[in-house]
Amino acid sequence: MFRISVKNREVLDLEVDEDFSLKLQKWKQIINDRLFKVVDSQGPPILYEPIKYVLQGGGKRIRPILLILACRSVGGEVDSCLDAAVAVELLHNFTLVHDDIMDRDDTRRGRLTVHKKWDSDVALLTGDGLVALAYQALLRTKSPSIDEIATIFTNGIVELCEGQALDREFETRPDVALDEYLRMIEKKTASLLSITAKIGAIIGDGNEVEVESLGNFGKNLGRAFQIQDDLLDITADEDILGKTFGSDVMRRKQTYLLVYALNHAIAKTKDNLNFLLSRQAIRKSEIMEIRNLFDKLGSIKAAKEAVQNYIYAAQQNLVKIKEIRAKEDLRHFLNYISTRNA
Repeated sequence: MFRISVKNREVLDLEVDEDFSLKLQKWKQIINDRLFKVVDSQGPPILYEPIKYVLQGGGKRIRPILLILACRSVGGEVDSCLDAAVAVELLHNFTLVHDDIMDRDDTRRGRLTVHKKWDSDVALLTGDGLVALAYQALLRTKSPSIDEIATIFTNGIVELCEGQALDREFETRPDVALDEYLRMIEKKTASLLSITAKIGAIIGDGNEVEVESLGNFGKNLGRAFQIQDDLLDITADEDILGKTFGSDVMRRKQTYLLVYALNHAIAKTKDNLNFLLSRQAIRKSEIMEIRNLFDKLGSIKAAKEAVQNYIYAAQQNLVKIKEIRAKEDLRHFLNYISTRNA
């Protein structure tokens, strides 16, 4: 049982039931089967082998499952949205490959990143190939609204790039405000989950209110997801996390925790934090020291509260969804995301 305590609001109880867990397993298997068919027996190997490697790395398939859930929540059928579901997962994996290059991460999902296993040139090509395959999959969707769907998908990619650019820009700025950080994650993370939910709702023939509500659901879920990622980077076990512990700290990335700390610390503590971050190579002991400072300054508590508030907001976005069972599945999905440890 996961309890969300939100200031001035009721306490919400969410629980993932066994039936929903079975649905997740089934949909994940369907998505995996379709993903692997996308690159089945294609050449040249220098392009398709790294793409296969990325897709075989696993993952929770959160975005395609969200698209399926959004489609079902407005009365749509799963079969009608599977090509679009595959498309958003391919697009997501493109962002991971390119993020790993920019962040110089050595591991992803417990394995070497593409640029470490091959090289940066191959990794760039892999990301480009994933985007192209994503469009191929999306355009196989049988929907009278395919032009609108393609426009939403394309605009989402532009927002992703803008968010990534802001993320990179913030690495060299010591004065990022919390609202700037939130605008960045809205573009970099929340936008993809928002367009995912919108596309699912459109394929399911949802009305304008339903499409907008589910888009906002995805946006709030995405905000919570990114702040939770910031937390996991410095609080989770590296073996479970599947990537380098404290990689955000080592890259001096402006996460929710760091931005909050720098905006709330007194001068002496801020100087200490900036000194630790200024080191050419930040050691694990220093990462732990920075984590302790985050805890002392209230960053970890504030981040957890922000996650809870966005989860609550996502819940409220479901009020206008009429399919009761499908709405419950979306609530279970929220809990599934909120309780993740990697």
